Amino acid sequence: MEKSVKIKALSTEERPREKMIGKGPGSLSNVELLALLIGSGYADKSAIELSRDILETYDHYLHRLSQLNLMEWMEVKGIGVGKASVLQACFEIARRSRQEIQLVRKKVSCSRDAYEYILPYLGHLQHEEFWIMVLNRSNMVMSAQRISEGGISSTLVDPKKVFGLALRQHASAIILAHNHPSGAIVPSSEDELITQRLRRVGRDLELNVLDHLIIHANAYFSFADEGILDQ
Repeated sequence: MEKSVKIKALSTEERPREKMIGKGPGSLSNVELLALLIGSGYADKSAIELSRDILETYDHYLHRLSQLNLMEWMEVKGIGVGKASVLQACFEIARRSRQEIQLVRKKVSCSRDAYEYILPYLGHLQHEEFWIMVLNRSNMVMSAQRISEGGISSTLVDPKKVFGLALRQHASAIILAHNHPSGAIVPSSEDELITQRLRRVGRDLELNVLDHLIIHANAYFSFADEGILDQ
C-alpha cells in the first residue's frame, strides 16, 4: 500500500497555506482550498488526499458539496462534527455573499436576470420552496420573499399571502419562482395551475405576474420565455 504523504512532508511552496500566503487564494486548486478548511486527515490519508477523494465523489462540483448537511459531511471518514461545522459555515458565508451582491445588481430585464437574482436563495436547497420577487415600475427588485416550503400546491401557495406581501411594498409586478431539487425543470400540471391562478388574481389587482421560474443549480425554466404564461 502506498504511504500517505502528509502536508508537512511537502516542500514549503507546495503546502496549501504557504502557497496561499505567497501567491494568494486564487493560486490554489479546489483540492487545496478544501484541504485548508479540513486542516488534517487521518491515519491513512492526508488532508489533501481526503479532499481529493471528497471532490471525486461529487464529480468535482463545489455546488454539490455546498448542498451537504451536517450529517452527510460526518458520514465521510475523517470528518467529525468540528470539521463538518466549519465546512457548512464556509459554504453558508459564500451563499450570503452572493445574496448581498444581488442587492446591488437587481434590475430585471429578462428571465436570465431573474434567475441569477433568485439562484442563491433556491439553487442549493434539497427541498422545494416557493418564492416571489417583488418589483417596482422600473423592474428593480425590491425584495425576494419566501411564500412556502416543502412542496408546491394550491393549499401552500396562498394568493392572499403572495399579493399581500407585494401590495404592502407597493409593487408594480412580481415574478414567481420555485425550485426542483431533482433537477427536472419541466413544469408539472400543478405548477401550471398555480401560475394561472396567480395570474388571474394579479390581473384583478392590476399587479402583473411577469414570469414563473423553475430553478435548478445549473438551469431554469421560464414560463414567459416558453410562451405558456397565459395558457
